[in-house]
Amino acid sequence: MVLRAAAYLVRHGPVTPQERWEEVSGYSPSTLASNIAALICAACFARERGDEATAKYLEEYADFLECHVETWTVTSEGTLLPGVARHYLRILPERTDNPNPDEDPNQGNITIANRPAGARSVFPAKEIVDAGFLELVRHGIRRADDPIIVDSLKVVDAVLKVDTPFGPCWRRYNHDGYGQRKDGGPFVGWGRGRAWPLLTGERGHYELAAGHDPKPFLRAMESFASATGLLPEQAWDGPDLPQAHIYCGRPTGSAMPLMWAHAEYIKLLRSVRDGRVSDLIADVAKRYLGERKDRQLFEVWKFTRQARSVKRGYVLRIQVPASFRLHWSDDEWQTVKDNASSATTLGVEFVDIPILAAQRAPIRFTFFWTASGHWEGRDYAVSVG
Repeated sequence: MVLRAAAYLVRHGPVTPQERWEEVSGYSPSTLASNIAALICAACFARERGDEATAKYLEEYADFLECHVETWTVTSEGTLLPGVARHYLRILPERTDNPNPDEDPNQGNITIANRPAGARSVFPAKEIVDAGFLELVRHGIRRADDPIIVDSLKVVDAVLKVDTPFGPCWRRYNHDGYGQRKDGGPFVGWGRGRAWPLLTGERGHYELAAGHDPKPFLRAMESFASATGLLPEQAWDGPDLPQAHIYCGRPTGSAMPLMWAHAEYIKLLRSVRDGRVSDLIADVAKRYLGERKDRQLFEVWKFTRQARSVKRGYVLRIQVPASFRLHWSDDEWQTVKDNASSATTLGVEFVDIPILAAQRAPIRFTFFWTASGHWEGRDYAVSVG
């Protein structure tokens, strides 16, 4: 079961068809964090059962994702907070069926759901943020004091933070339209996104990881609950509206209880008791927060994500779900090499091409399909630089 799940992530990522808010496909920091952690855990399962080859392959694919996190999801042209140009996006939108994705986080637009009729709904992706990148710290992929994490939190606090009488709370993302309207009226396909208590719990976990006191965030979550101890999906983040029985920091008419919020609260209780983040995975932290000098980095080409370029010093991995012979050249077809694919237990076969420091010409290649005895019928190219 674990290997089937891992194989799915390898075959179908790195674009997720649906990020944590169930609205947009693309390159999501939070989804990438969970996938990296999941693949390292799957590698541990394989190694414990004596399958070193599968464990190594899964770790290398996780490394491929990990070394691209900032490349895919950090803008260098941020405008939301003066003085902070580099920060994480909510998501870099992309279709799952696009084999040639635009992976530039400074480009592209995102459509925000649940906006009123006639209101602007399309924004530059680099101008829409959430705190999903904190999953990278939570699972042990990035340090709490990582400069981009710290700067991204500054942006999130400037744009999404709400100070309530009970403590801080955060909205999902800017321009969110999912929530009760300004007058307290119900969400009717549009509204305004309100503060989510579960995000206070997530911030509490980050503060614990950073060596700060998480208890104020725990107490705030408890205060956001109803009189019967139920945590709402959203808390009111505007002035009190007594006529509508709505008060700042108290539950709105959103879903209550929200199981996600209760799960986050229980995790934070456990984390506070233990003095460590309960979702931090030791094997993940060891791999990505420890010494990294001997690790080989990868660029992965596959039919569903055809890499455009590879850095010198990386290994270009050509992987497809069938047996093949790779017919390729690193000198514009002046010389040719043929390599049979290596099989895995995951339904994927691959050929690795080390990219040397002196390499200048692109890597050009095509496929001979072993099962059918036929050529692919076209060439592919990956530039080097």
